[in-house]
Amino acid sequence: MIRDYRDLTRLEMEQVDKEKTIVMIPVGALEQHGNQAPLGTDDMIAEAMLNYLKEELPDDFPMLYFPVIPVGLSTEHKNFCGSITLKPDTYYHMLYDICESLNHHGFKKIAFLVCHGGNAPVIQILSRELRSEYGLSVFILSSGAFSHPDVKATISEGNVWDFHGGEMETSMVMAVHPECVKLDTAVAGRPEAFVHNKALLPYGSVSIGWVSEDWKDKDGKPIGIGGDPSGATAEKGDIILKTSAKQLVPGLLEILRWES
Repeated sequence: MIRDYRDLTRLEMEQVDKEKTIVMIPVGALEQHGNQAPLGTDDMIAEAMLNYLKEELPDDFPMLYFPVIPVGLSTEHKNFCGSITLKPDTYYHMLYDICESLNHHGFKKIAFLVCHGGNAPVIQILSRELRSEYGLSVFILSSGAFSHPDVKATISEGNVWDFHGGEMETSMVMAVHPECVKLDTAVAGRPEAFVHNKALLPYGSVSIGWVSEDWKDKDGKPIGIGGDPSGATAEKGDIILKTSAKQLVPGLLEILRWES
């Protein structure tokens, strides 16, 4: 069954099947998400995924859900008030030490649930290094199925740049912590330096390491988000979270069968 890692006693942990059990580590961030969404948006989404996954996975699925890592690599947001970031080497070594401890206790499968895209490059490197050094299988999962048709259908018509802190992320928070969203303060943003480009974009085959200042409001003021969050609803957020959880199930079932 899916259990919260921190709820177990030492004796209960000793009895866990370390060869079979997947330790899922959600990695979030503490960073700006526009005027309307909380700094802990990614952490809130990470915490919510536990309940959504429980609804989709078999009752006997052997997984321990690790406490959310609440701060990540958020260099791109550091100039916006409230954002906290670790340096890449600090973040790498912190995650490395956690995995090394899990390996020391006999666990063989670790799945990072990435709830902030800026964390992904470090975790990709970490995955290979730990597999090379310890034979540890470290998997990488995305918490948001943002390219899924059912998720894309939640975006309001005309909202073409929805991205960080936009309609989708704001909706996800509204589904689990509506009291933290101040939708009346929402302002739309788009990457002004890229909007007329066809090849060089903030993401894709030709890109640059974007920073939040690249995303501006209609007056050209840095706003740090992509898209128009004003159409966000809790109902849309529930669809996105539920779809994202369902999309993880086939991969998690294959991870369960994985033999390194």
